[in-house]
This record gives sequence, structure tokens and C-alpha cells, in this order.
Amino acid sequence: MNVNVSNPSADATANSTGPSTAPHKEEAIYIYQAPVRIWHWVNFFAILALGITGYLIGSPPPSVGGEAYFSYLFGWIRYLHFAAGYIFTVAFLFRVYWAFVGNKHARQIFLPPVWRGSFWTELLHEVKWYAMLTKEPMKYAGHNPLATLTMHVMFVWCTVFMILTGFALYGEGTGMGSWQFEYFSSWIIPIFGQSQDVHTWHHVGLWVIVCFAITHIYAAIREDIMSRQSIMSSMFSGWRTFRDDKPIADE
Repeated sequence: MNVNVSNPSADATANSTGPSTAPHKEEAIYIYQAPVRIWHWVNFFAILALGITGYLIGSPPPSVGGEAYFSYLFGWIRYLHFAAGYIFTVAFLFRVYWAFVGNKHARQIFLPPVWRGSFWTELLHEVKWYAMLTKEPMKYAGHNPLATLTMHVMFVWCTVFMILTGFALYGEGTGMGSWQFEYFSSWIIPIFGQSQDVHTWHHVGLWVIVCFAITHIYAAIREDIMSRQSIMSSMFSGWRTFRDDKPIADE
């Protein structure tokens, strides 16, 4: 789809001086369906809540004076962490479902075409682009190969790891007989060796997500400015616009 945006002031100036100015054209493609966009922002706020409360659980704040019943500070921190964990899990399961029923871009991060030689060639080109070793990026309607592979690792494997280890630790508190203990704690904790090892790796996962979030935000802003296509606004509107006439590699 082509979206034509004309500039009235430019047209008026052109009519008064003689030469006409061609209307500005931007190609637009609908990429991210509403369920994907909703999942993205639910995921964002859930991870933000999980990150803050998870850090405080691992590094508790100073004790509040007085009877704990009246403040219940750490209880609220744990409650918010568990609630955000459930939201995070349900959102992920919904995202898996939408990968089957949504458009091709909805399942892109679940099935990166690693079996194609061209995928790795294009990925290397994107690495050079982010490293500022090449002047022009390739043009993609969806995610570029580097983003596809990175998000596959983070939004699939890292998400599954954090959900499994999180419920395993939660199951320790609910105790034997609870479904959290039976389905998660009973077999996940022995794999790692002991409970403290699960705590450590779950905490490491937090810092991996923090590093990814910083890189993800930087890359999105950089691409929006330098690659001549919309990135940030696409996750609000669903539409990706392009400000050049180069062919699209994945369309």
C-alpha cells in the first residue's frame, strides 16, 4: 500500500512561484496485528514489574521498623512479583497461540529460517550495519535476521527458562501437594542441584533481560532514525512506513 502525503504549504508556494513540487510518498505495510501489539506492551509492563520486584527480592530493602503486619512491605513485593509472573505467563501462552492464527509476521520470531544460507548472509550484513561497518542496511518489512534470531532467543527460550524456574521457586513456598510444586519444583530443582542454584540462575536471567532491553530500545531508536523506516510508531499503529524506494527483502 502506498500512502501519499502532500504538503499544502509547499503546493501554495509552488503555485505562486511557478514550478510545482511533487507530493511526498511513503510506502506503508501493515505488519503488527493488534494482538501482537497488545502482547508487546503487556509484556513490557510485566517484565518491568518483574524486574523491579525480582531485584528487591534478591537484594531486600532495609527492614521497616515496627510490626511487620502494619507495613507488609516485603509481602507486597512478593505479591506483585507473583502476580506479574502469572500475567507474563498467560501473555506468552497467548502469543504462542497467535503465532498459529496470526499473519506471517506473528510467527517470525518463533521460526527463524536458520536453515537458509541467505539468512546468515543477511544476518552478517546487519551485524556490520549495527557495528557501523557498512553505510546502508537492507530493507525489511518485518524483523531483520539479526533481530529475528535475537528475539527468538529472548522471547522464546529465555521466556520459557524464566517461567519454568520462576514457578519452581514459587512451588517451594506453596509446598508439596500444590500444582506449582508437582509440575515445576519437583523436577526442575533437582536438575540444577539445589534451590539456591535455581535462585542464582533465575537472577542471572533478570540481568540478561535488562541488557537485552537496553540494547533493544537503543536499536529501535537507531533504526527509526538511520534506516529510513518507522520502528517505534509501528508498535502503536501496526503500520511500517518507508521513506525510500529500495526493494523490501522479505516481501
